[in-house]
Amino acid sequence: MLIPVVLAAALMNAAMITASAVSTILITVRLSPALAGLPNTAGVLGTAAGALAVGRWTARRGRAQALRIGYGVGVAGGALAVLTAVGAHVALLFVGMFLIGFGNAAALLSRYAAADAVPASRRASAMSAVVWAGTAGAVGGPFLMAPSQSLATSLGLPAFAGPFLVAVAAVFSALLASTRIRAVRSTDEPQRGHHHSSASPWTPVVLAAGVMVVGQLVMVALMSAVPVHTQHHGDGLGVLGVMLSAHTFGMFALAPLTGWWIDRSGTRPVVLTGLALLLVSAVLTIQTGLIFTPALLLLGYAWNLCYLGGSAQLHTADLESKVESFIWAASALATASSPWLFTVGGFPLLAAISSLLAVPLLVLVSRRTPAQGQVARR
Repeated sequence: MLIPVVLAAALMNAAMITASAVSTILITVRLSPALAGLPNTAGVLGTAAGALAVGRWTARRGRAQALRIGYGVGVAGGALAVLTAVGAHVALLFVGMFLIGFGNAAALLSRYAAADAVPASRRASAMSAVVWAGTAGAVGGPFLMAPSQSLATSLGLPAFAGPFLVAVAAVFSALLASTRIRAVRSTDEPQRGHHHSSASPWTPVVLAAGVMVVGQLVMVALMSAVPVHTQHHGDGLGVLGVMLSAHTFGMFALAPLTGWWIDRSGTRPVVLTGLALLLVSAVLTIQTGLIFTPALLLLGYAWNLCYLGGSAQLHTADLESKVESFIWAASALATASSPWLFTVGGFPLLAAISSLLAVPLLVLVSRRTPAQGQVARR
């Protein structure tokens, strides 16, 4: 059961990364460099909308069928991107990236399908396997871009069509892999040990959602400023690539360690560590010397701890999809505002804002008793 979920997520991640990179270049060539970020913004907004849609489809049709629909919508989006590359109106690219975002949302939410397929004692480890699949997609997708351009040219197509064809093939392969996913547990089945009093507004679920959103906001805000930072310091694309690779390694490659830790110790120590590392990494980015790249790796793992630690406390499809949608809506805000904030106050300003977001949550989570902050195990 886990293999098709993980495979589909890896393929979809490769498709999203490939389409995002090439669409940025295509808009730069066809329109203007100033508008190059619009396709990615459409993809982010599509992911936010797609998360809500997949949640509704899950309630009506079940988890497995909802994932297939999401991937199917992603295939349609990839097809529109290919049409744009071969000469169709550029507006189709924005629609295509928006629809590809639906496939991305399905891949992200598929971690809960993995969790449904295993005993509760291994729930976080199963989710971490899907997050880890992002490593394969992030590494494999870009490697196919140059060969695919050569292939497209040899077929008489514009070079830009090649990577989009790879994206379509990857999303379609994800759709095929998802046909092997089978529902094992009802997604809305109550989980024992998760009933809590409504006397306090700071319930475990609310805190979990807050941790995930803040982790995403801080990570995206800081990372969106990194390309601007490297340009200001005269660093080339090679240096930027090393920085991004280190950060991506922290985000995805260590996910199995996080899953094992959650299953063994519960979510509270994981989330507390994640929030603390967010603060540490934000402060370290102010130091722009040799510590900068390790700080980005640390930031990636802090996000991983917050993301998986929060996810492990969500147990209904409705909550899962709403939180995921809010995360990606917040990402759009952070992506748009971060470069401007960086020009105003640099990393010190971004670190200060990150602290204002993370410190209150760190205090709230730390004040909860261990029993309130643990993942229920049965």
